[in-house]
Amino acid sequence: MNKSIDARGLQCPYPVIETKKALKEVSEGIIEVYVDNAVAVQNIVKMANNEKLKSKSEKIDDNNYIVRINVSKESEQKLTAANEPADSEHAEEESCYPDKREEHTAVVLSSEYMGEGDEQLGKTLMKGFIFALTKVDKLPEKIILYNGGAKLSVEGSDSLEDLKFLESQGVEILTCGTCLNFYNIAEKLCVGSVTNMYAIAEIMFAASKIIKP
Repeated sequence: MNKSIDARGLQCPYPVIETKKALKEVSEGIIEVYVDNAVAVQNIVKMANNEKLKSKSEKIDDNNYIVRINVSKESEQKLTAANEPADSEHAEEESCYPDKREEHTAVVLSSEYMGEGDEQLGKTLMKGFIFALTKVDKLPEKIILYNGGAKLSVEGSDSLEDLKFLESQGVEILTCGTCLNFYNIAEKLCVGSVTNMYAIAEIMFAASKIIKP
């Protein structure tokens, strides 16, 4: 069974939501999703990767893209295998590397400033906060950046190196694609990956601790 979705003109996170609905309806076949921007493509491909599904994107023209997701029994088997516990030898190998991340903990940054008042002071405080994250005993599992916070993960950000260091320690850096597009900085993203509001909502609901300076 194949299914085609026209998600052009839909705001984030609706392209991802419609694709997730289709995945529940199609047990085997190809799902084709038509979107009108590159960020939507990235979000759908990332969602497919998370589901252990093969996907391929194609740019038709500046305002038309297609993402094809292959849903098969082989995909289901891979997903089952991925959820099985690792063998003892592999687990022992991984345990040699300390993991400082605190499970189900998310840091949410919705501005490039910290607090209210003077903007320059606010920028200095935010830079100091992100630097402090690199020094604390426990690291967050994820850092979510949206609205003005999206500017922290792009070229020219004073916090870019600190965010890259956190990513190297296993912290997942996620920046809202709609926000990157709004500020016209999508091409300048330098760390982490693009996300959408559906994924952000899922992360927040699943988090046992949310830190928002």
